[in-house]
Amino acid sequence: MEFTSSEWFGYPRRDFRFEDRDALVVFPKGEQSGRWAVKMEYFGAFPELELELLSRGWCLAYLRNVNRWGTDVDSDAKARFADFAANEFGLEDRFTCVGMSCGGICSVSFAAKYPDRVSFLYLDAPVMNLYSCPMGFGIGEALGGERGWEELVDAFGFGSVSELLLYRRHPIDMLPVLVRERIPAALIYGLDDLVVPYAENGIAMERAYREAGIPLWVEGKPGQGHHPHGPKNPARFADFIEANAR
Repeated sequence: MEFTSSEWFGYPRRDFRFEDRDALVVFPKGEQSGRWAVKMEYFGAFPELELELLSRGWCLAYLRNVNRWGTDVDSDAKARFADFAANEFGLEDRFTCVGMSCGGICSVSFAAKYPDRVSFLYLDAPVMNLYSCPMGFGIGEALGGERGWEELVDAFGFGSVSELLLYRRHPIDMLPVLVRERIPAALIYGLDDLVVPYAENGIAMERAYREAGIPLWVEGKPGQGHHPHGPKNPARFADFIEANAR
C-alpha cells in the first residue's frame, strides 16, 4: 500500500487507497493515545473538535462513502477499514463516530450494525428520519427539492414514495440497538434548523437515552439553523467524550 504524506492544520497526514476508496489518517504531533475518531462524512468541515482531539493525542481518520445515507455497503467497508487502521497504526478497536448532518445517519447505521466497533457517538444535527430529511414531510424543508429523493432512490433502490413509507431502517428505528449496547453519545443542534429539524430527528434519541440513563450530552443552540456545526466549547466537549467513551 502506498501512502502520501502531507499536513492537515499542521498535523501529520497520510493519504492512501483502501479497497479502491480514498482514505486518510491524521496523527497527533506527539505520542498517540491509541484513541481515534472517524469523520463519517464531510471530512474537513467544521473541524474544531477534531483539532482538539488531535491536540490530546488522538488520531483522526476518514474513508470516502459511496453515498451519504448510511447504507450497508459503506458501513461494511468502514468495519474493514477499522480493522486495518487499528492494526496498521496501533489504534484501539473502537472509535468515536463524528457524524454531522448526513454523517449522523452514517454513524447510527454503522453503530447499529457494528456496536462493538464504536466507543462514542458524536451526532451534530444528525439525519435520523428520512421522512424529515431529505423528504421534508414535516416541519422542515425538502433537501434540494427533488435531489434528496433522487439520492434515496440511488442509495436504497426505492421504486416509489410508498416503498419509502414502508421502510423501517431509519436511524430512529435502530435506537433499541444503541440503547441495548449503551453506547454513550452527544447530540448538538440548532434550535432553528429547518434542514434537519431536531423535533423530527435527534429528539427521539434524546428521549430514549434519558429513559435508559445512558451518558448523553445535549446542546441546543438558540438562533442557529443547520450550520455551523460543532460544540460551543470544544475543550469541555472533548472532556465529556474522554470521560464517557467506552
